[in-house]
Amino acid sequence: MLYALARCFFVPFFKIFFRARVLGAENLPAEGPVILAANHLSNWDPPFLACFLPRPVSYMAKIELFKNPVFAAAIRSCHAFPVKRGAADRGAIKTAMQVLKEERVLGVFPEGTRSHTGKMQKAEAGVALIASMSDAPVVPAAILGTNEIFSKGRYFPKLTIAYGKPMKFTGNRKNKEDLEEFSQSILNIISDMKEKVK
Repeated sequence: MLYALARCFFVPFFKIFFRARVLGAENLPAEGPVILAANHLSNWDPPFLACFLPRPVSYMAKIELFKNPVFAAAIRSCHAFPVKRGAADRGAIKTAMQVLKEERVLGVFPEGTRSHTGKMQKAEAGVALIASMSDAPVVPAAILGTNEIFSKGRYFPKLTIAYGKPMKFTGNRKNKEDLEEFSQSILNIISDMKEKVK
């Protein structure tokens, strides 16, 4: 219920105030398990990434966001679940796998944290591990402009979100290099997408 209400708010919010441009939303599979992977610029990214899609997105969110019980209840009702950054969080991976087992959409940010400069950071191997274990396709998504919202004198920058073609992990999930290479390939594609849609 809260997710639907949030979507009804954010779609016109981003469209009216930020002239949001949405490209390639049709690339998200209409059914089945999907991993939605995007670059991370600001706290606006989760609602911006998800609100224009017809399917709900369940986010892996940093555990610090769940310290406030009221806020934690709100984001849990929007399908978010906690993950400990910088460590192999088996509980979070188990929850992510359950989301995909139920044929839902899992939202992740392969960089692991926000980029305060706007430049792409090194990818964590976690997204590749989940993709390899679930055999779910990964839809890369490029976000532009959210780091400028209400900052640097540009209160209402024009925003863009572009969704790319689904990718599949084809390497050896027991091979660390294969996992790291696939995670980085996702960010490389996102970087290319950002250049093309500027």
